[in-house]
Amino acid sequence: MVGGSGAAGAGQPTNTSRYLTMRDGVRIAIDVWLPASHSGRIPTLIRATRYWRVIGYADPKHPDGALPEAALVTGAGYALVLVDVRGSGASFGSWPSPWSRAEIADLGQVVDWVVKQPWSNGRVGAYGASYDGNTAEMLGSLGRAAVRAVMPISDDFDPYSQNAFPGGIFSQWFVGLWSTLDQILDRNDVCAYATLTAGAPQKCKEVRQFATGVKPVAGDRGGRLLRAAVKEHGANMNVSASASKVVFRDDKFGRTPVDPWSPYTYLPHLTAAVQAWVGWMDAGTVDGTLARYVGGTGPQTVVIGPWSHGAASDGHQADPFDPPNAPLRRPTRAGQFQTMFAFLDGYLKSQTEPAPKRVIRYYTLGEGSWHTTTTWPPPGLTTRRWFFGASGSLARAQPSGAGGADRYAVNFGATSGPLNRWHTQAGSDVVYPDRASADKKLLTYTSAPVAHALEITGHPIVTLYVTSTASDGAFIVYLEDVAPHGRVTYVTEGELRALQRRISTAKPPFPVFGPYHSFLRADAQPLVPGEQAELRFSLWPTSVLIRRGHRIRVAIAGADNGTFARIPATGNPVLTIARSKTRASAIDLPVRAR
Repeated sequence: MVGGSGAAGAGQPTNTSRYLTMRDGVRIAIDVWLPASHSGRIPTLIRATRYWRVIGYADPKHPDGALPEAALVTGAGYALVLVDVRGSGASFGSWPSPWSRAEIADLGQVVDWVVKQPWSNGRVGAYGASYDGNTAEMLGSLGRAAVRAVMPISDDFDPYSQNAFPGGIFSQWFVGLWSTLDQILDRNDVCAYATLTAGAPQKCKEVRQFATGVKPVAGDRGGRLLRAAVKEHGANMNVSASASKVVFRDDKFGRTPVDPWSPYTYLPHLTAAVQAWVGWMDAGTVDGTLARYVGGTGPQTVVIGPWSHGAASDGHQADPFDPPNAPLRRPTRAGQFQTMFAFLDGYLKSQTEPAPKRVIRYYTLGEGSWHTTTTWPPPGLTTRRWFFGASGSLARAQPSGAGGADRYAVNFGATSGPLNRWHTQAGSDVVYPDRASADKKLLTYTSAPVAHALEITGHPIVTLYVTSTASDGAFIVYLEDVAPHGRVTYVTEGELRALQRRISTAKPPFPVFGPYHSFLRADAQPLVPGEQAELRFSLWPTSVLIRRGHRIRVAIAGADNGTFARIPATGNPVLTIARSKTRASAIDLPVRAR
């Protein structure tokens, strides 16, 4: 039904939709789903999105786009409230930035409305993946006593350093696609949306036969209100145009710098219990999840799995050591919801809240097993330094000679492929092929076969003593596993823009696992061509088992074609990596012998 209300079918949840008027007069569209039958008052779950709360249908016989999700939630004894955030979907207003203060304040008013309803027990939770995961977390930080627990999945804690500008390098492909998607949604172009997400332009006519785009609210005869709302969306931020002007994190990203609307700024106010799911291979989101855990004080459960974005079974698992036909290690969507309900029930249904718990459950790649810790890094790890050596070697012994160095002309055709960790937030799987061929375009250092199995868990840290012919550059360091038969398997990576290389002595705004780079304009430090500089930075965290007989490889690149912006924009830099006694480039690995 289009903008209707009532039962979706026998035994299925009932649905109503309406506008709520905010403090400044902006009208926010919501859908309310209730169990087909329930006695007494029930708790409520909220999912607030920038990506259409519900898709509308022209065919009354076609089930509502939110029905499967609503059936799962209401079947577990909850009311479900879906929200189009201001400036999106059927809501009025404009979208000046992701998660603007006004947008999050709106969600507080939605909660105030919910707890006054006759079906509400006065307890509210929030959940969601990606953008919706951030709204869930931030809703749990608004000081509303009704909001007891939240479940963010694959969300961005610090969008600048962990997604849009990792290491200060512009993630051009992802930001461009995200911006295109936003513009399609903002003009309510269901045909373009289907084409972009399904990659099937020939389905456009088929889609138009039943899909009308974002669902209007009930009573919006002929979609007059929806058209008025869409017209206001014309003032929305253009993400790609805004991001292309950003270098430092205090540059304006739209109307403000990125920090004022970053989810990490809500951490000191986080009062709700948290269960967070994230994947090792999902952009830099795992770093943010760990920062929230270490920097927070309330109840938190963190689950880090072999997953890509969303952590559900609609794609491949992201354990690069698994063969292509390996069984999925990620839960089904229904299974994910059941785990969520098991967590939320204790806070939203029980008369007595669970005892506060803080725990991290993480999966070790290449081993196929799960481990538990209450601290990060986990106990029992030691740091081992591996030095870059002559003839592309990687060894525990520090170089003894003077003047050792390797030259590398940056290959701007080097790539980590179209299904890497930076593409996953657009909905793709994470699949790294054998990197033996890709490594031929890079500068590599490889160890001898390890005598005993070695677990690497945590944040590797690399130190490079570099001389460049350019004043700036993108330095990308891959950590890889080399099997006895020669297959090279991606493990993790880290990157740093040379301009951002200064290590700050200031207190970081959230926990940082390794050298702290502020990415502020005041800390800019260009390279001096021909003059040696030290670059020290962490790689994205991982947990991986390097099996006996395998070798460890560090591969250095100056570009990831198809993912990051080219730095510098012109020219062909030549890098010299020192590996001498006094300038010993190396990588520090947090390890546990097996």
